[in-house]
Amino acid sequence: MSNSVLSTETLDKTKLAELDQFIVGLPNKSEAIIHILHRGQEIFGYLPKELQLYIARKADLPAAKVNGIVSFYSFFSQEPSGKYQLSICLGTACFVKGADAVIKEFRKQLDMVDKRVSDDGRFSIRDIRCVGACGLAPVVMINEKIYGHVTVDDVADILDHYRGAEG
Repeated sequence: MSNSVLSTETLDKTKLAELDQFIVGLPNKSEAIIHILHRGQEIFGYLPKELQLYIARKADLPAAKVNGIVSFYSFFSQEPSGKYQLSICLGTACFVKGADAVIKEFRKQLDMVDKRVSDDGRFSIRDIRCVGACGLAPVVMINEKIYGHVTVDDVADILDHYRGAEG
């Protein structure tokens, strides 16, 4: 992540001001980097390289260190995500009980075979390794809600629920 190549000019100024308000109240910015990154992702929805560079400068940290933190922790995203974030567990218990077929069905019904975000921006899909609910395998999380024992036949109803929620 080279400072000379990236520009923060493309970032929303209103959102940056909101992030700045959060950062300014922190006594030790470099020690609070995880909190700053969480707040940045909450405000922007994800942490693009330009935002990582901005945060690195504000926290007086090397950009490579900030990027290392973002890329290490699975709860940080460097790509935009949909309003509804589908996380399908592909851990051993879920995989054995058919999670691979479930994720394929979600991708098929959302026309997301080669994409991470649906064309309408409402849904994003990612696979995760374990949510700690092996007794409910296969498990799907949508935002913070957990669905257990999900089958291919459940996918349409789950998607219809979220499509209808926007009514």
